[in-house]
Amino acid sequence: MKKAVILLSGGLDSATCLAIAIENGFSPYALSFRYGQRHEFELHSAKAVSKSIGVEDHVILDIDLRAFGGSALTDDIEVPKDRDETNITNEIPVTYVPARNTIFLSFGLAYAETLKANDIFIGVNALDYSGYPDCRPEYIASFQKLANLATKTGVEGKYPINIHTPLIDLTKSDIIKTGLDLGVDYGLTHSCYDPDQNGYSCGHCDACQLRIRGFEESGLVDPLKYSD
Repeated sequence: MKKAVILLSGGLDSATCLAIAIENGFSPYALSFRYGQRHEFELHSAKAVSKSIGVEDHVILDIDLRAFGGSALTDDIEVPKDRDETNITNEIPVTYVPARNTIFLSFGLAYAETLKANDIFIGVNALDYSGYPDCRPEYIASFQKLANLATKTGVEGKYPINIHTPLIDLTKSDIIKTGLDLGVDYGLTHSCYDPDQNGYSCGHCDACQLRIRGFEESGLVDPLKYSD
């Protein structure tokens, strides 16, 4: 089996991405980040998901993006709640963490090189997402080009480095259906940007709204508990 690095946040999308990688014959090495996010509870979910689905190894890396701030997820900025669908999909919100996916993919690339792996999976989505610029197909294509220019593996290797984005053209409901077909337990996942002290999701932030709508459109009940 070919090795692959899976960026695993513990959310619905990354859990589905992990299951897809395994379904496609990859031996998964999960990589998660403790980056100063206010929703650090997601790392408990990442551990639970990796244990449930099965990975070769799960690395949780510490990065202090709170040193920079600039985001509602890493700074003392209020998380937006109850935004309408137009604003969610057309504006870059304050929950955008500057260069986060670039940082995560760079560490994923370094991890992949040490594993002699040529494949990295990331659960970005260009349809049901919160307007983040680093979730777009053109961004992923550019990073893949960079990865093959900037690494020993890319320059000398027989096989190029591939950034896999199996969810990028799927709706949230399609992602959920795909994951359920692959046996993902979404009760283990976590999506909320602003959970309470018990880890219960708020139900009102962009991530919660997109998740709830995805389950509703799928005709299914979200197994997560919400604080209200």
